[in-house]
Amino acid sequence: MTYEQTTNYLFTQVPMFEKQGASGYKPGLDTSLRLDEHFGHPHRNFRSIHIGGTNGKGSCSHTIAALLQQCGYRVGLYTSPHLVDFRERIRINGKPISEQYVIDFVEKERPFFEPLHPSFFEVTTAMAFKYFSDMQIDIAVVEVGLGGRLDCTNIITPILSVITNISLDHTQLLGNTLAEIAAEKAGIIKKGVDVVIGEANEETRPIFEAKAKEMGAPIIFAEDEPQVLDAKSIPEGGMLYTTRYLGTLAGELSGMYQAKNLNTIIMANKVLMDKGYLCDIDVDNPAKTYNYEFKEALQHVCEMTGLQGRWQTIGNTPHVVCDCGHNVGAWREISRQLESIQCAQMHIVFGMVEDKDVEGVIGLLLQKARYYFTKPSNKRAMDENRLQAMAAQHGIKGETYPTVAEAYRFAMRNAAHDDFVFVGGSCYLVADLLKNCI
Repeated sequence: MTYEQTTNYLFTQVPMFEKQGASGYKPGLDTSLRLDEHFGHPHRNFRSIHIGGTNGKGSCSHTIAALLQQCGYRVGLYTSPHLVDFRERIRINGKPISEQYVIDFVEKERPFFEPLHPSFFEVTTAMAFKYFSDMQIDIAVVEVGLGGRLDCTNIITPILSVITNISLDHTQLLGNTLAEIAAEKAGIIKKGVDVVIGEANEETRPIFEAKAKEMGAPIIFAEDEPQVLDAKSIPEGGMLYTTRYLGTLAGELSGMYQAKNLNTIIMANKVLMDKGYLCDIDVDNPAKTYNYEFKEALQHVCEMTGLQGRWQTIGNTPHVVCDCGHNVGAWREISRQLESIQCAQMHIVFGMVEDKDVEGVIGLLLQKARYYFTKPSNKRAMDENRLQAMAAQHGIKGETYPTVAEAYRFAMRNAAHDDFVFVGGSCYLVADLLKNCI
């Protein structure tokens, strides 16, 4: 098989949640454990960090991976979804898995895994762990796919668990309340393994505390020890942070929501430092305000890891930004940042998938923008005409376009040099943009 044939097989022949929704989701660890046994438990051959949560886990995963790379480790990074190429999901020191490895894995292992009827994510996770073992990495940063307790990445025993935050997402699978979702996410807390919680509230905090106590896991709530004192956007891109003990930090990732992510990352960094995994970074010692490794990683995270789609600037005249935020929690932050943008006219190319809280997100959209409703090339995509009708009920008007490329083309045609164009609402919308328009 060619690489294209191989990935097409993975996308079409094994159930894939990202394309099919709930019918492509296979909860439980039985198949993952059988695959793990078949490959000789490869995840035991390297250390790992497990990162879950509703929003921010991608940014946190990539930044922590960059920091470990900067400190000299050979770092595996396993994330989802991909935006342009399947190989984005599995990287070592920022370099994607080779096409040939993907081909060889599928061709050789199909006779074993096909009778198990695995999901796409089960096959991909097994591939990632075997690849990391074969390539003799030092440590892997593993992003949870969906939930936590029953996610197939949850066969690992990490040196650190991180849960960024909890908001209502995937409610049809994880629960209808923040407490229910928190219980699923808390499933990655392991016996005796430190856990950092980025954000919590009165509903979720008791869930995390109870699970940590049950597992004898030391727990840190990053909000209780705020490290980021101030954050502001840099005109040419990125963020500038004032921190409690690390001085002024420049971050490559844009988006005001990155301040919360950075607070989580700093506290995760502290745990890793205390365990001897990182260079000389001590947030408890105000005298140590400069750290080369941390600052370099923060300034070059995209270059070092290949991260895309997080308040990513893709054009300057007009200023064009895309973002993968796709639920109410993410859009609270995105809408707040859009509100702060100074421009002559704002243009928003917008689309979502059916199984999100579309009504909730639409309620957060800015009234002042000009909208281009569209749909990503995904079976779960919401029809653009239905989206337009729902938005109209909130007083938001716009035109409809059948593809992201067409919507983007009209937005750019209508935008003056001093306007602002935003593309978002779904990772799959951003993926179509990056594949077809950039």
